[in-house]
Amino acid sequence: MGRERSDFVVVANRLPVAPVDDPSAPDGVRWEASPGGLVTALTPVLLRNNGAWVGWAGSVSDAPDAPEVPEAIDTDEGLHLFPVELTSDDHERFYEGFSNATLWPLYHSLIVPPKYDGDWWESYREVNLRYAEAVSRRAAEGATVWVQDYQLQLVPGILRQLRPDLTIGFFLHIPFPPSEIYRQLPWREEIVRGLLGADVIGFHLDSFADNFLELCRRVSGEAGSHTGLPDELDVRGESSVRKASGTVIAPDGRAVRVGSFPISIDSGSVIERAAEKDRGAVREAVGNPGTLLLGVDRLDYTKGILVRLEAYESLLESGALDPEDTVFVQVATPSRERVDDYRVTRGHVERAVGRINGRFASLGRPVIHYIHRPVPFDQLLGMYSAADVMVVTSLRDGMNLVAKEYVACHPDGTGSLVLSEFTGAATELDGAHLCNPHDLESVKRAIMAAANSTSLAADPLDDAARADARDRMRRMHAQVRDHDVDLWAESFLRELAAAHEAAR
Repeated sequence: MGRERSDFVVVANRLPVAPVDDPSAPDGVRWEASPGGLVTALTPVLLRNNGAWVGWAGSVSDAPDAPEVPEAIDTDEGLHLFPVELTSDDHERFYEGFSNATLWPLYHSLIVPPKYDGDWWESYREVNLRYAEAVSRRAAEGATVWVQDYQLQLVPGILRQLRPDLTIGFFLHIPFPPSEIYRQLPWREEIVRGLLGADVIGFHLDSFADNFLELCRRVSGEAGSHTGLPDELDVRGESSVRKASGTVIAPDGRAVRVGSFPISIDSGSVIERAAEKDRGAVREAVGNPGTLLLGVDRLDYTKGILVRLEAYESLLESGALDPEDTVFVQVATPSRERVDDYRVTRGHVERAVGRINGRFASLGRPVIHYIHRPVPFDQLLGMYSAADVMVVTSLRDGMNLVAKEYVACHPDGTGSLVLSEFTGAATELDGAHLCNPHDLESVKRAIMAAANSTSLAADPLDDAARADARDRMRRMHAQVRDHDVDLWAESFLRELAAAHEAAR
């Protein structure tokens, strides 16, 4: 095998690296780290346990210009990464197809209709088997394995068959829908069976965890669509926060624990780095408006970008917001551009940006600055720090870490947050101006409440209003500061260790 096996293995769709052309590197390619909250939280655990990360390196193996992917990648931080190869056919059927045209819309409560394709399902099964086999090769006897997200929901069940000695956790980073929606999936029993290979299953919210428990109750005893083998499931208890207090007794007699573990950000790092930013420089770059609104999203139909633009347009039209003194910066990072629904969404958003600027911009002063490219995180921190109002109008969102990043950048209580009530973050950030993104008037009211509270907060003549606005932000800042990504990882792994001890 060439390397010592690992006592702790993380498996996710992607490795936290990307290939970068570098003539001085072997084979002309250098593998550059892609930092994120998950990597930050798990790096200490991986290093303490000679850990490994298994995932796709980001390039399809049969492309003519694909870089040669090494058997293992060692990062400067000391992480050991082990790539799983995907072909272009795998990427099309497993990733773009079943993961993102079937599961993604289904789990986001049918914002667009899911597509059900038997060939995509077969690819999903085959690729999940490949990931599970890669983990099985890397994991030491009795190791702990943490499987991440919706692309790999069959991995726990396959691993349970390949390596019954392992302790297996699974965390879902997106919503889990009500059973009435989920049960339309032709392969619902197979995915439930796959998830129940884990010892602990985690979700962002109690409501998501309880949806899963209810699904298990509803499908108990039903024949699997393709196997014809019914699973009798005994469901006990219900979810609670940072505690896997719900239980499903699997057909093999194991007690699978289910709970909610709200994910967060590396708040200490964000707070420290944001303190170094010059908010005035960002405001100057967009014309020093009296009110600066900001949206930061992947360009995804779940994010509700179009409704916030339509609300902004209506407020400019009515005069509630002054086009001469208001700017909206919208960052829309490219995402899944080969998937039809994403191309349609981009067209709608960009036509709206053009129409609104055409109606309300003046020479050298657009009312919307639209950025459709990846923006370095340091630049985002500058935007967060400068913005008076952060606008998050997701139609459905497991958590939404952008809202937490914005709040973390305002320890002094400046700024204001407009937040969809259909985000996981809305359950934690109680100082936000909540809105229903399916109701244009609700979005408009929230934007105006946020904009007015921000301007009032800067008015020394209204101390009560200023104190209330700042109290909202300071309260949310404390919540994000005290409930960071380390707490998320620690609480899940603590429950996983308890499940292991109970099963001994």
